[in-house]
Amino acid sequence: MSKIFKKPQLSFWQIWNMSFGFLGVQIGYSLQNANTSRILSAIGADPHNLSLFWLAAPLAGLFVQPIVGLSSDKTWTRLGRRIPFILGGAIVSALAMFFMPNSEHFAQLLPAVFFGAMMLLFMDVSFNVTMQPFRALVSDMVDESQRNKGYAIQSFLINVGAVVGSLLPFLLTNVFHVANEPGAGQKVAPTVIWAFYFGGGVLLLSVLWTALRTKEYPPEEYAKYNNLENEAEEKVSFMDLLKNIPLTMKQLAITQFFSWFALFLMWVYTTQGISSHVWQTDPYQTAFAQQVIKENLNQAELNKIEIKQSSLVSEELSKVIKKAEDSGVKLNYDFVFNKNEVKKSNDAGDWTGVIFAAYSVFAALFSLAITPLANKYGRKNIYMISLILGGLGLISMLFIQDKNLLLIPMVGIGIAWAGILALPYAILSSSLPPKQTGVYMGLFNATITIPQIAAGLLGGVLLSLVGGKAISMLVIAGVSMVLAGICAKLFITAKENE
Repeated sequence: MSKIFKKPQLSFWQIWNMSFGFLGVQIGYSLQNANTSRILSAIGADPHNLSLFWLAAPLAGLFVQPIVGLSSDKTWTRLGRRIPFILGGAIVSALAMFFMPNSEHFAQLLPAVFFGAMMLLFMDVSFNVTMQPFRALVSDMVDESQRNKGYAIQSFLINVGAVVGSLLPFLLTNVFHVANEPGAGQKVAPTVIWAFYFGGGVLLLSVLWTALRTKEYPPEEYAKYNNLENEAEEKVSFMDLLKNIPLTMKQLAITQFFSWFALFLMWVYTTQGISSHVWQTDPYQTAFAQQVIKENLNQAELNKIEIKQSSLVSEELSKVIKKAEDSGVKLNYDFVFNKNEVKKSNDAGDWTGVIFAAYSVFAALFSLAITPLANKYGRKNIYMISLILGGLGLISMLFIQDKNLLLIPMVGIGIAWAGILALPYAILSSSLPPKQTGVYMGLFNATITIPQIAAGLLGGVLLSLVGGKAISMLVIAGVSMVLAGICAKLFITAKENE
């Protein structure tokens, strides 16, 4: 009988260093979630098509995630097994973050909206390329006895990054007094531009810290610590891997569908929802209308426009609106070129970052309690409860019209987010074969792209069905999250001690 080797016990700082790059990745990811729709609308995107702009990223991720996982399983370089993918994804992500808020400056090459959509694609795919190996790195390097600590540290860094990323535009406006309205000749607010610069820089530096401070096991040691024999001689086709997907992974995919469908709708429609429901304005219609007007009127004509809400008084403006209607452009006339509406729209956008930061704070706090609660009541039960609380939080936003009270639903959403980040991986981890950890993690992460694709395709249709009321999209998201909780209870059969 062959001797069983255990992985060395790692210090707190060793585990911290291997996950530290996740902090920067999550800052970038949170900036994307809270501000991408805001940027796209500012450069001319039709609000009814916003979900479609998000569609390319999960569609690409559906194919990229398994490929990255499979490739990282077979990659052994001087930098390591997972580090090359983490580092490469971070570089692409940072570059996309630098370029996206400046999409309007590349109009000579491509239309601003198209360029922005491309940067969104690059950001989302490269974020996922970076995140998936981070998950596998903990599994590779950390002994089973320290696995909970490893993922707890990772979860903590994820949520700290989410808080920082979500708050950045708000802090830049209210602490550092950076303008949150576009200046002359600008379409995107300086707060958003500088937030993306900061986020991209921190992303690169934090990932470099992980790359320089983490030494992965070479192939011989990895095989020894995972009790693998003749690994190089065993050939398993990708189709065989698909045929042998663990049952637990299939069951989790059902729950993942409804939870990530909800998250996608939340990220796309929260800014628009609270703007119309709480601030009584529409940021996307405002920005889109302004864009159409500015492209069709010179400065002298713009100066003639009387600034009144719900008032279209200029002959020149009427001609522009007629031109827009003839070309099929839909405008909400109540928010055409009104400076007060612009300010309210940007205030609402900044507050979206605040409440997103709030749910990340609650997620970080709840992540500390997940392990003891799951040990006592079972992972599946805590997963179910967290998802249902998140769904109820989203639904409750329909009944809130005070911006400060919006912090209350974030408690439930934060609990759900912590559960989504930790519990599916905890439930799945012991059912994965060590030789194929990367590819199966990639396939599992790919399951979260399918509901995002569905939400992207259906978002515009659902928005039309609810009369263009974005707040109702959050209610739909809440119902989907509750369904996810029910599915977690009904379909997941993995034993708690697996």
